[in-house]
Amino acid sequence: MTLNEIAHNILNLLRGGRPSQSEHITLEQIKFNVIHYRAMLIRRDYARNGIITRHLEQDLGCLELEDINASKCCNLPVSCSVSKTKLKIPRTVRFNFQEAITYVGDVTGLNTIPLIDSHMIKYLPYDKHTANRYKAYMIEDYLYVYNANGLQFINVRGIFEDPMDLTHFDCVDGQCYDGKSPFPMPADMIQAITLGMAAGELQLLSGTFSDTTTDTMQDPKTKSGSGKAQQPQQAQQQ
Repeated sequence: MTLNEIAHNILNLLRGGRPSQSEHITLEQIKFNVIHYRAMLIRRDYARNGIITRHLEQDLGCLELEDINASKCCNLPVSCSVSKTKLKIPRTVRFNFQEAITYVGDVTGLNTIPLIDSHMIKYLPYDKHTANRYKAYMIEDYLYVYNANGLQFINVRGIFEDPMDLTHFDCVDGQCYDGKSPFPMPADMIQAITLGMAAGELQLLSGTFSDTTTDTMQDPKTKSGSGKAQQPQQAQQQ
């Protein structure tokens, strides 16, 4: 299902299957909540079982790299080669203070580049076993590649907090994500979010969600025959 289909389904549940012309919640609000609850459920499920289903993963396509001055990069020696992505990486779902990046590597998908904590990069030149190998790390939402040595493109996949952020990335068949793309979560999670939102948080708005009788809210000033609004009763003095 697309995000639009999920949102319309929730909207119909809140309406009770009846169309309404006066609504106090929009599809955009419902979409925002779906994205929020998706991230929350992903964090909860990962904390419980440590498993990531492939239905949650998204691909950023081929990301172009640009060379940078290594002397500006956390005390790395000037002689080393460092590149960074031209585009910022979308924010990922938080997994115990770790980036929910599932793959960093070349565009063939066959050669993985280890993703390390940015605090470790100052030690890279002194690691005699891996000093000459690729290493990747994140700083301010950009992905950096140590020892890039002419590497021009990389591929990144992950579980991103807002799938809509991928509309700015290009894949082989066009945008990596658009309004017609399946929303990245499994069917059981879609059902849990749909039923939970319909019966829970958004249900709090159901009393003023829509007028299912006349689609017009009666003005309280016209409820009484006098045509005047009724004043609230004053508390009796003790």
